[in-house]
Amino acid sequence: MNITPSRLAGCLLLQPNRFSDERGFFQENYRAAAYYDAGITEPLVQDNWSRSVKGILRGMHFQRNQPQGKLISVLRGEIYDVAIDIRKESATFGQWQSVVLSEHNTQQLWLPPGFAHGFLVLSDVADVIYKTSSYYNAADEASFCWNDPQLGITWPAQPQLLSAKDAAAPSFAAALA
Repeated sequence: MNITPSRLAGCLLLQPNRFSDERGFFQENYRAAAYYDAGITEPLVQDNWSRSVKGILRGMHFQRNQPQGKLISVLRGEIYDVAIDIRKESATFGQWQSVVLSEHNTQQLWLPPGFAHGFLVLSDVADVIYKTSSYYNAADEASFCWNDPQLGITWPAQPQLLSAKDAAAPSFAAALA
């Protein structure tokens, strides 16, 4: 597995080994000991799977009091994935980074606890899976506006559809006040 640290402290871009032949391929998508050795020491306790169609934007979501680390992968399709550091004590607080994750590049993105996350679907359909380091708690969920001018996120396209929650999300500053 290749591991590339990102410019945001604690975030990693991981490339699991894939073995291909005339039958298809085999890839070990997760092995706790290997990810621990890579620096992902939080136990991963929940798997989530979302399916979305082209132009759907999901985000920017986070948990307030029980932040979740997330190991994000795409099984089908392609997404433009965005992470924002919301750890107020961090040197990269309020900074964002993006990466294209797809079934073809097989990369995974690790976001430690304390990051907001969202993505825009670039392909006709995308299946996104992510492991989390704490259980989802609806009462602890929060979000902020995906196109907040304070953050200046560069999206490759305008979303075609937002959930009601995402459409009504407050500004970055208001969400973190």
